[in-house]
Amino acid sequence: MDSYLQIRLLHRDGRSIREIAKQLGHSRDTVRKALVQAAPVPYTRTAAAGCPKLGGFTGLIEGILDQDRSAPPKQRHTAMRIFHRLRDEHRYAGGYDQVRRFVSARRRRERETHLLLDHPPGGRLECDFGHIHVDFPDGRRPVPVLLAVWSYSHYAFAIALPDETTGSILHGTVCALEFFGCVPAELWWDNPKTVASAILRGRDRQLNVHYGSLASHYRFSPMFCMPARGQEKGDVERTVFALERRFATPVPSAADLDELNRHLLGCCLKERDRTVRGRARTIGEMFQEEREHAVELPAHPFDACIVHMRQADKYQTVLFEEVRYSVPRHVAFEPVTVKTYAGRVVLVHKGQVVAAHLRCRTPGGQVLDPLHFLAAVQRKPAYLDHTKLFKGLDLPPAFGRLRERLEKDMGTRTGTRHYIRVLQLLGRHTAARVARAIEAGLHRQAVRAELIEQLIEQQLPEQGRPDGPGDELSAGDRAEGASPPVATFHLSDLTPIKVPTVVVPPPDLRRFDQLLVHRSQTQGEGHVGDVIEAQPQVAAAADDAGGVRPAVA
Repeated sequence: MDSYLQIRLLHRDGRSIREIAKQLGHSRDTVRKALVQAAPVPYTRTAAAGCPKLGGFTGLIEGILDQDRSAPPKQRHTAMRIFHRLRDEHRYAGGYDQVRRFVSARRRRERETHLLLDHPPGGRLECDFGHIHVDFPDGRRPVPVLLAVWSYSHYAFAIALPDETTGSILHGTVCALEFFGCVPAELWWDNPKTVASAILRGRDRQLNVHYGSLASHYRFSPMFCMPARGQEKGDVERTVFALERRFATPVPSAADLDELNRHLLGCCLKERDRTVRGRARTIGEMFQEEREHAVELPAHPFDACIVHMRQADKYQTVLFEEVRYSVPRHVAFEPVTVKTYAGRVVLVHKGQVVAAHLRCRTPGGQVLDPLHFLAAVQRKPAYLDHTKLFKGLDLPPAFGRLRERLEKDMGTRTGTRHYIRVLQLLGRHTAARVARAIEAGLHRQAVRAELIEQLIEQQLPEQGRPDGPGDELSAGDRAEGASPPVATFHLSDLTPIKVPTVVVPPPDLRRFDQLLVHRSQTQGEGHVGDVIEAQPQVAAAADDAGGVRPAVA
């Protein structure tokens, strides 16, 4: 362009074509072209490039490309592979560039074109999984993240999950719908087997039975893309890119999935103030319109669990996914319903929840609640000191002082049994409440398990109402060995306890003399039944209230 400008300026000043060509070093034909047109015209091919050596092989290439339509995407021919086959199998003598140009032209003609879709508000929600790396205390590892995006407003929700199983998908979908506060008319997925068990004709799918229950509960139409057509849900595909580039850059650090999810939730909330390119309103403003047209949430959320049937064994455990979960003593050897959630496992027996544990994903692991085995410890006190479950039990210091006091006052065996009875109170009361009662009982002259139970009952002004900080400790927390801080407890808070005095009279051996006399009187007559009649009298006397029998005159 600079040369054309100089030529035209010199010609404007009266220079001849010969002088201009000599001064600038161009041919006179180039000078004449510059005088005719103000800008150079780029070279344009007017005819297809000749491929003389490829002419007889175009049919073979067409056949290979036609066969690739039914081949798996990652097992289709590249241009280089076609060139190698032509050279090795059909003695092609030409170069690779001719093959590459022919294949590129063929594929360019077959590429699909698309139109921008117009989605009504509240009509469509797209879901997919993205993957990011996160720095945890044990190192960096990949984490699957479920994304749900509205097609109209582009409002997104992200939640990190432990895996991509059906249970995790149910949990993530329920969290997404509860976060949005409404339900779409259609919920779109690819074709994962955890959601669609089988691909039928067209867009018909055989739904996973649990996902079908979820769709029925929330009343949305389960929709799926055609196989290998991810562009049909382009909104969530672009959100996966945003997850990687904006939400997870730099690489986030988190102590666990809960902390990571709090970070992702904050990123989603910030998106409400962003304006999508080409839109006049923010995402939050458009989502308000979307909520007005969406379906309302049902009265209660979906129970996002997978149900299995298992049998409890002699170890009071239920084996599920190679992990043992404990159950109470009365459930041993009984059939149990295992309800598995994304983060916990609930065990149900005869319609009643008998145990709830955090879900373990390490094969060979054990998740045991010490409270479930207190009945076994009562029968075999040696378990208390010879099992990891009870040796590692983390209780307030008051429990240790109580055991020392009981064993000192009553001996090792009897004191240990009383201590086990105190531990059994943890099944009905929190560790904090029992510890306060122990602190009060240790100041008494005589300490027994009955005394600790009476002290606990006096702490309950109202049935079932916690009366101190930390009393809300759940059974799951107690199973993990956690205990809240023990609140300050004063002896003046208790009313004096009146322990009844029981006087047991010495045994009267004359009763046995009477039995011998009666027997001697009846031996001569041979009545065996008369001897037996004396036995119920002794048994009845032993059953008197308090186990004390009055003396016989």
